[in-house]
Amino acid sequence: MHKLAEKRLFLLDMDGTLYIDDTLFPGVSEFLSSIREKGGRYLFLTNNSSRGIDAYLEKMARLGIPARPEDFLTSVDVTIDTLRAEYPSHRAYVLGTRSLFDQLKAAGLNVTCRMEEEPDLLLCGFDTELRYQKLVDACILLGRGVPYLATNPDWVCPTSFGYEPDCGSICEMLWHATGCHPRFLGKPKPDMVFSALRRTGFAPEEAVLIGDRLYTDIACGYNAGIDTVFVLSGEGVETDIERYGIQPSWIFPSVRELLPYIQA
Repeated sequence: MHKLAEKRLFLLDMDGTLYIDDTLFPGVSEFLSSIREKGGRYLFLTNNSSRGIDAYLEKMARLGIPARPEDFLTSVDVTIDTLRAEYPSHRAYVLGTRSLFDQLKAAGLNVTCRMEEEPDLLLCGFDTELRYQKLVDACILLGRGVPYLATNPDWVCPTSFGYEPDCGSICEMLWHATGCHPRFLGKPKPDMVFSALRRTGFAPEEAVLIGDRLYTDIACGYNAGIDTVFVLSGEGVETDIERYGIQPSWIFPSVRELLPYIQA
């Protein structure tokens, strides 16, 4: 446990790790304050592509969590980088929220939500504004064999009442209809961790990733070669370790129980 006291860069999942809906978990404010007091840095890493950073800043302000735009890394950031680097001449049909569409558009990408504009790539996100016609359009495009990307593989998003379908569940529905799987971006791919290390200048051994999903959060840290903390405050349960074959560095009930160890 002494290694936790040596950590300086804390990469934090949000939904299910720091809060559920608009309920901040006990001990989170003290945990974040302790990181700053020891001269550390925290970044918020999220696979949730349904909202932009402005919405997260508003939410953090409501919850009393200090945050700046540069404190966030999202699956949308990874998606923008991928589309720019690998598909610069494609027009992407966005099966996602208006917020996702606007973020991609603002980044200068060629995106559309209209079939008459002849898209030649399908991008699926966590679509809280899902309409049936979007699914039909996606099936048409997949039948044409277009490249197929998805912002994240999460099955569900935690809520106060339980869970709601996330991007992975939407993609599973499309697989049953078309037999096509997407190339998933975001966690568990290591890109967000690598970007965080470049942005902050910390070494991998100084970083730790904390999250409530083994198959995305913890796998992301594992794939990037950094330590991880699996918290049981959200979607994940201890039996997931055997199910997915991924071993976190540490397991805690929530971030509140981490506090004594990062202060040690």
